[in-house]
Amino acid sequence: MRLSLRAGERIYINGAVLRVDRKVAIELLNDATFLLESHVLQAEEATTPLRQLYFAAQTMLIEPARAAAARAVYDDLRAGLLAATRETVLRDGLEAAHALIEGGRLFEALKLIRGLYPLEAVLMADGAVPPVPAPVLVSPAARRSERPRERAAGRPPAPPRRAVPPSTAPSLPAPSLSALDQEA
Repeated sequence: MRLSLRAGERIYINGAVLRVDRKVAIELLNDATFLLESHVLQAEEATTPLRQLYFAAQTMLIEPARAAAARAVYDDLRAGLLAATRETVLRDGLEAAHALIEGGRLFEALKLIRGLYPLEAVLMADGAVPPVPAPVLVSPAARRSERPRERAAGRPPAPPRRAVPPSTAPSLPAPSLSALDQEA
């Protein structure tokens, strides 16, 4: 398999994160699990049930050491989605993705799940699938690979935050080491 990468682009191969410093073509000569940076979903972007399912499957692919924990989360999310919808196309897609994951074909499962995003958007707009407010699984590799994203066109920049004047800032007692030990 031949892959073309742009300068600065990342690729995840067998759990390793590689970043290229210039435009390059890579040819994989044997079986390897990989994910291109453009297909990596960041934890904060996993805001819908299908995106969370995708994130769990993605974690199985790019972080083999956490695959068992990610699989448990994936199974729970899948069961919840199947219980929450009667939509045949979505149910069939989830079953097909599950079969691919069972067969060790995670990349194909991710592609299939991404293809269900438009249907999920329609179902969520109709109230057929409840929204999920926060991601359930935070990937250390995803946090390490975070980089500033370009601001969407037409979206104004956020106003600068104003500091609270010292006279109005609430004063909190400093925690003691014994309090930290009790929390651990």
